[in-house]
Amino acid sequence: MTSEAFFEHITNQLASESPFVAYRKPNEQEVKALLQKNSNVYTTSEFTESGFVFAPFNDKEKTILIPLEQSEFVSSAYNISEENLKKTTPNDSSSDEKQKHITLVQKGIEAVQKGYLQKVVLSRCESISSKQHPIVIFKKLLNTYDTAFVYCWYHPKIGLWLGATPETLLKTEGNRFSTMALAGTQNYSGTLNVNWQSKEQDEQQYVTDFIVKNLKASVDSIIKSKPATIKAGNLLPLQTKITGLFSKQSSFKSVLKTLHPTPAVCGLPKEDAKQFILENETYNREFYTGFLGELNLKEKSTRNTNKRNVENNAYATVKMVSNLYVNLRCMQLNNSAATIYIGGGITKDSNSEAEWQETVYKSLIMKKVLQ
Repeated sequence: MTSEAFFEHITNQLASESPFVAYRKPNEQEVKALLQKNSNVYTTSEFTESGFVFAPFNDKEKTILIPLEQSEFVSSAYNISEENLKKTTPNDSSSDEKQKHITLVQKGIEAVQKGYLQKVVLSRCESISSKQHPIVIFKKLLNTYDTAFVYCWYHPKIGLWLGATPETLLKTEGNRFSTMALAGTQNYSGTLNVNWQSKEQDEQQYVTDFIVKNLKASVDSIIKSKPATIKAGNLLPLQTKITGLFSKQSSFKSVLKTLHPTPAVCGLPKEDAKQFILENETYNREFYTGFLGELNLKEKSTRNTNKRNVENNAYATVKMVSNLYVNLRCMQLNNSAATIYIGGGITKDSNSEAEWQETVYKSLIMKKVLQ
């Protein structure tokens, strides 16, 4: 399918108010879409189905599924074209909004300092006027953030979401898995050679330790890398890669329950931090800091990608793969407004003014494509 035909398909799906998801995985040149053939709302709780999942932050709420068996699958090669985007500069929102977030952060700092929490991730949302067509915004995201998982997700009974997330929740291929601990944030200033303060290092270590400790019961082996600085849009987070092999007794559902929501988007202890968020944030996160992605899709692998090599293709294997991502750096579109979501991790060493400024810089990732 040509790129033009691909975007015509998803544009028509949106115009007819029919559910779909279009996406591109990090560092790939193929865009894919599942076009649902009806307007039903499908959900999953066991994660045994095949399709595309869209899960909210609150793990007590339902995970939405676009089932493979109820959808048309389309894909196309996609060549990135340069976007002539205006330079975005940080600008403070209203003083009321700033004070509201600083008050929230200060409350979080006090909860940590008193020992109620080890860490908590607190967020806010911001509404921005935008008259751009959603597919135009989707193309801008594709062209601007090639190392992120970029998506456009729509269901007429739920909403329209777009994003470009840098964070993997869980990738599986057979019994092999990979995930990551991503936390700590600096602004990108032209180099990855930066110094990290103890606040960011501690925040990242909390996430790494939580994942490794809680996965041990479900795995036969687990390996973690050393923390490394990576680039995600105009920001630099600290990343630790975690890989291993699931045990035969583990289930995909139990592993997801262990990981989601991670300390990178919730806090520690997990249930206490989640309760603090639900009680103190002044809005409903909905699908922000939830997860999304491919669930139990068959993928063919060969020794050689040359299709003319008949001998090697005879050794092709088909494996069941899942590729799930944390729903960060995202927006929800509603009429002529885009709601963007931004947050940061709060520890005993946090400064409320600095935490506010961090959300201002993080907001530029989505604002950049809304101009």
